[in-house]
Amino acid sequence: MEEPSLDMHVQFLTGVGPDRAALLARLGIHTVRELLWTLPRDLLDLTEVRQPRDLVAGELQTIRGSVVDIDGRSLGGRKTLTACLLDCGTEYVRAVWFNQPWMKNRLKLGDWVLCSGKPKLSRNRWEFNGPRWQLLSEDETEATGGLVPRYGLTEGLRMGEMQRVVRNAVEQFAELVEDPVPPDLLKRRDYPTLSNALRSVHLPESLDKYQQARERILFDDLLEFQLGLALRRRVWRARKGAPVLDVTAKIDARARRLFPFDFTPGQDTAVREIAADLKSGYAMHRLLQADVGAGKTVVAIYSMLVAVAHGWQAVMMAPTELLAQQHWQTVEQALAGSRVKRALLTGSLSAAERRKTLEQINSGEIDLVVGTQAVIQDAVKFPKLGVAVIDEQHKFGVHQRAQIRKHGDVDPHYLIMTATPIPRTVALTVFGDLDTSIIKQMPPGRKPVTTKRVDEKYRQRTYEYVRDEVRKGRQAYVVCPLVEESESLDLRAAEQLHAELKEGIFHDLRLGLLHGKLDEDAKRSVMDAFRAGDIDVLVSTLVIEVGVDVANATLMIIEHAERFGLSQLHQLRGRVTRGAIGGECFVLGSSFAEDARERLKVLVNTTDGFVLAEHDARMRGLGELFGTRQHGLGELRFGDLLEDNDILEQARADALEIVAADASLRDPQFAELRRIVVERYGKKLDLVTVG
Repeated sequence: MEEPSLDMHVQFLTGVGPDRAALLARLGIHTVRELLWTLPRDLLDLTEVRQPRDLVAGELQTIRGSVVDIDGRSLGGRKTLTACLLDCGTEYVRAVWFNQPWMKNRLKLGDWVLCSGKPKLSRNRWEFNGPRWQLLSEDETEATGGLVPRYGLTEGLRMGEMQRVVRNAVEQFAELVEDPVPPDLLKRRDYPTLSNALRSVHLPESLDKYQQARERILFDDLLEFQLGLALRRRVWRARKGAPVLDVTAKIDARARRLFPFDFTPGQDTAVREIAADLKSGYAMHRLLQADVGAGKTVVAIYSMLVAVAHGWQAVMMAPTELLAQQHWQTVEQALAGSRVKRALLTGSLSAAERRKTLEQINSGEIDLVVGTQAVIQDAVKFPKLGVAVIDEQHKFGVHQRAQIRKHGDVDPHYLIMTATPIPRTVALTVFGDLDTSIIKQMPPGRKPVTTKRVDEKYRQRTYEYVRDEVRKGRQAYVVCPLVEESESLDLRAAEQLHAELKEGIFHDLRLGLLHGKLDEDAKRSVMDAFRAGDIDVLVSTLVIEVGVDVANATLMIIEHAERFGLSQLHQLRGRVTRGAIGGECFVLGSSFAEDARERLKVLVNTTDGFVLAEHDARMRGLGELFGTRQHGLGELRFGDLLEDNDILEQARADALEIVAADASLRDPQFAELRRIVVERYGKKLDLVTVG
């Protein structure tokens, strides 16, 4: 038998053996250490379960019972009622849910559940209205009292068995867990040791101790990631060698003269922050985020012109050719008549055009480049790259900055732009290694878009309104969603609607069709025609979400709006805010579930993209919106970034303090922290020199 250690195979743990070890292996559990870190998925609170005779009206209480009847019915319109009758042993108790028709399919006869809520007496029977509920396993139906941790299972492994195995592991091995966080920091934050935290989450004595232990484990996750980000910033600072680009009064005046408007206060602030970075001697790593239409591209072009003024090159990289084309047009308008030599580099250039453009870039003849990912291919070799602008970075992936760095002899300055406003939580994680500038003010004279949610019965009337307005000289978008991650489904939806509108209500208008299946030349041709006014109504998929600015297009219909997230809807309607008159956006849907109605209510009532981003993150989750896992932060072991933002702030402050005191974590008290950070995030965060 192996000596007791955290790396001992679970087969040799009391109560396991070969058969049960095989079941645990399906859950990814092979060692005692992995078992200890298999944290409960939730906690069953049986401390306050009451019998019906002990209930008190209006107080928060919990009952347990088996489902003996469940029924759902319509109350007229969209209102529904689902009623469940529970046998609680001595009496029957009723639980009801309004406008949650799915509850009828969530519960079935014979299920045992816990229901928590504030009951009332109705016709001499206790009734819970909209209670929180938990489905109980067979092992839990007879459990009495206490706090019961519940784990993810696999076929053949019962909850009671899993709980006993974990209990044995905690009692025998929890004390062997090494604590990576120094005692002084634990004391300051009033957190338990890691071994005590693991004991409290697996064998909870009270809700307070369980919560404190949960926070301690989450703190470790966030501290380790924030240390990784802080170390990466230190690595960047240690490189030096970035070009010193001083924004003199002359350069500032020359750059501003290229734009036929004054900068907004937000743009001025962003420019000042960027200017300080450019002359520091260290490579700028700055996130520039702005609401839709707030003018972030202008600030980006300004930054690039500073590099050109000092004899360096600048590049702007966009995730799609459509967005690159839009940026190119903005650059061309701003620099018309200037001596700045510029080029567009995308995948759709002909072989001859590409060869000539590459020669000019690689020789240093071209000052400013706009392009797609084509600008980071091996054939592109900037001899003097001073500023690199990456637009919509979360659509690229995590290693784009590193790829750009390979193409020059020194580190360029990086400006990362995102027109998708992001919650502070995301700014501290996905973009936690960047300084941040925010532009919130809109340019003067720009009117906000009016958004209206339209029920299916008013669909025809909405299309008639848009038709009449287009006949007066306005242009419109009609947007179809990606029903699934399938280009064929996407294409069929757009083509079908285009055909229906062309033969039907828009038969006398000029229609265009834009979708992801078109080649780049076809996309460019459609957009050029739309900009020129040769297309009245553009039927499109999500390809117009960003980077399409047509001032006369002030009308938009979004089909199946319930399929979009808030940030997507906000980006889409941003396409109709570019003109002098206020834009109008109509969000249509065949059916609006409760969450979709809530989402669209927020959209209709606010035009602030930062507020919408917070709502969207809470409704859909950070991972779906911003790909936190692809950016380095893995699955949190025990927490939720949105719900535990205060712990994230603590972890960030502590990480910065630790790295400021010990830039390489060489102090023995940080040895375990350093090992974990390099092991978990070394490759993901490019911490080779730290390891």
